[in-house]
Amino acid sequence: MNNVLCVLLAGGAGERLYPLTRDRAKPAVPFGGVYRIVDITLSNCVNSGLRRIFILTQYKSLSLNRHIRFGWNIFARALGEFIEILPPMQRVGEHWYLGTADAVFQNIYSILAEDSEYVLILAADHIYKMNYALMLEQHLRTAADVTVGTIRQPVAEAARMGVVTVDSHERITGFIEKPQGESVESLVDNGFVHASMGIYLYNTPTLIRILREDALNVESSHDFGRDILPAILRNHRVYSYNFIDENRKDAQYWRDVGTLDAYYEANMDLISVAPIFNLYDLGWPIRTLQEQNPPAKFVFAQEGGRMGVALDSIVSHGCIISGGRVVQSVLSPGVRVNSYAEVDRSILFPGVNVGRFGRLRRCIIDRDVILPENAQIGYDEEMDRESGFTVTESGIVVVSRESSLTEKERAVVASLS
Repeated sequence: MNNVLCVLLAGGAGERLYPLTRDRAKPAVPFGGVYRIVDITLSNCVNSGLRRIFILTQYKSLSLNRHIRFGWNIFARALGEFIEILPPMQRVGEHWYLGTADAVFQNIYSILAEDSEYVLILAADHIYKMNYALMLEQHLRTAADVTVGTIRQPVAEAARMGVVTVDSHERITGFIEKPQGESVESLVDNGFVHASMGIYLYNTPTLIRILREDALNVESSHDFGRDILPAILRNHRVYSYNFIDENRKDAQYWRDVGTLDAYYEANMDLISVAPIFNLYDLGWPIRTLQEQNPPAKFVFAQEGGRMGVALDSIVSHGCIISGGRVVQSVLSPGVRVNSYAEVDRSILFPGVNVGRFGRLRRCIIDRDVILPENAQIGYDEEMDRESGFTVTESGIVVVSRESSLTEKERAVVASLS
């Protein structure tokens, strides 16, 4: 796999994940307790034997840069291995990255300098397990110019994805971005569509030529899915690679966590008894930056009184459940749940402190937020909105660092106790 260069697209603004992306890039958002979203794709690379990686960053990348620098320094340059962060350098043009294809084009000299036969382009913000080596095997077997990772999805999901049509040999014959109405009917295969996963394996000369042509096209939005893929189908051998899930379950697991609701659901998927996306599979480990923290601790076990307990939850190192109750929740490192507090179906980022008698239901609480005694969030949508919290379509309440409870809100909470 030394002839493959991986390029991770990690520069998106993540507007649909706001306010979690107010101070961090989307791939740097915490996930599953101890991880960041980017760890999933990076782990896929390493587990697939790919250890030559560029990460293209742009917006609010400080925490992402630090996470990569300290958590992924496992590569040996002497063996030709590396992981390098490439921000916009304006080597080509005088603008930031204009789209996914333009981001790669602006780093065309860095790509050429590595002299790789193939370039694997990946999104850094999807949740799935995939062996990219199998995709390369098919790419070589079919003598493809481009191979696109695809997954079968229900027809109902077609309107939010790029959908391809394929022939009997898995060669892609058509592509429609987010089809709707009658255009969906021609794409259906036994109730499913073949959706693009945003994974592209290119022969390097093909990629370079296509990117240069796209850069000269003033009508292009410079996006791999919207512009590049439809334009190359006629004159290039473009094949579909059907996703093989390394979770080894009956159902396939691939999630785009680009919205607050999707992000919440993906975290909740992890706490089921037998999750499809399994963090505990040592045969396909998910790596991350492991901070030096003490073990989690549960204190107070008073019959009929205080009891520190967590049920059906992920509780990370450094957490202290001090007489509180946690149910179906994901707690990042260093969280403290104080006496008589209740945390229900919620995601707590590192350093969150839930005060005594506090009650949280279906919440996402950002890093280092301190919730006062008697705080109640997730029980009254109108009050949550008045408090400045973000409430999603499905009713998930997001408490960001800048919307932590003010003195006025503390008085409101006190009046309810």
